[in-house]
Amino acid sequence: MKILIKNAKIITPYEILKDYAVSIIDNKIEDLRKEDDFDEKNFDKIIDANGNYLSPGFIDIHNHGNFGYDTMNATFESLESMSYFHLKNGVTGFLPTTMTASLKEIKMAIKNVADYIELQNNKNKFKEQKSQVLGLYLEGPYFSQEKKGAHAPRFLKSPEINELKEFLDVSNQTVKIVALAPELPGALEAITYLKSNGIIVSAGHTNATFLEMKTGIDKGITLATHLYNGMRCFSHREPAVVGAVLTDERVFCEVICDGIHLHAAAIELAVKVKGKDKIVLISDAMMATGLEDGEYEIGGQKVYVKRGVARLSDGSLAGSTLTLNKAVYNMVNTVNIPLQDAVRMASLNPAKVIGISDKKGSIEIGKDADLIIFDENIRILTTIVMGNIVSYK
Repeated sequence: MKILIKNAKIITPYEILKDYAVSIIDNKIEDLRKEDDFDEKNFDKIIDANGNYLSPGFIDIHNHGNFGYDTMNATFESLESMSYFHLKNGVTGFLPTTMTASLKEIKMAIKNVADYIELQNNKNKFKEQKSQVLGLYLEGPYFSQEKKGAHAPRFLKSPEINELKEFLDVSNQTVKIVALAPELPGALEAITYLKSNGIIVSAGHTNATFLEMKTGIDKGITLATHLYNGMRCFSHREPAVVGAVLTDERVFCEVICDGIHLHAAAIELAVKVKGKDKIVLISDAMMATGLEDGEYEIGGQKVYVKRGVARLSDGSLAGSTLTLNKAVYNMVNTVNIPLQDAVRMASLNPAKVIGISDKKGSIEIGKDADLIIFDENIRILTTIVMGNIVSYK
């Protein structure tokens, strides 16, 4: 099918284009040029954006669940729920994210994602109108007890190559990111092993010193899991994890912009230090996302959600109920980041982190037709996943 999207403000990584249009053939972006240069008679379908924004689809690389479902349920039903729900919020691709649990439970969750992706990708053409599962994010169990956050302390441990090999063996090469604390025994060897297997290593739930963190970066860490949260923070005499990841150009930094996890000034500081190219917006959404306040569970622990804030009984934050379109809205309206930069942080930057920016993450000729149309409040009106259209008007 040949589709033309017109009358849109088109968001590129560098500017917002007016009086331009985008054409799609099947599942690819065919062209981007002046609207008047297109002949509408040559298209099977015309989408009038009515002056709203046309953006690349968001990519959520850190997402645990929604609507009572969690990646750790290890069921197709959970992944389907996540796929449909987050599509409504502009996410056209995401990484289901694990939690610290028994090794058996983690392996089951990994295999479930691998099996789901195999089924998803074995179709001759991606026809389902839902967000794509792009891989898996392994968050836990290789974390610090001091910075465990909502991760079950009884399952926390140091990394072992044999265990990682077991995880990768059942993953069918779908594990994209592994988070760990670089100061733990065996962590540096694990980083080297993971890097040699093409896996992104992230520093997460870590109590590392500045030098320990820099050593981890030198070994191959290129991402920081939810910046500021679950990590030793900055001091003028011991810059620690935060100081190391903010000042090292090799590292991308995840940010949860929900108005709860981080003060707007802390995010503004990170953007000024790292630049717009190295900040990655994530939801860190947990199973209560999309539901009312109440009692839920994450990583085998009870979570209490009140006014949309998820906490353990000890008060520790336990993920979020954030959606990525709301994160973009908050970046623009609370942190005062230009819209095109906030969109980049939710699309092109995460695509770069997981190595798919040649196919996804921006509106460019030849890339996958993963697009969204939204209004001034980042309310999603239309999503297009691999050329398949879903409207929410």
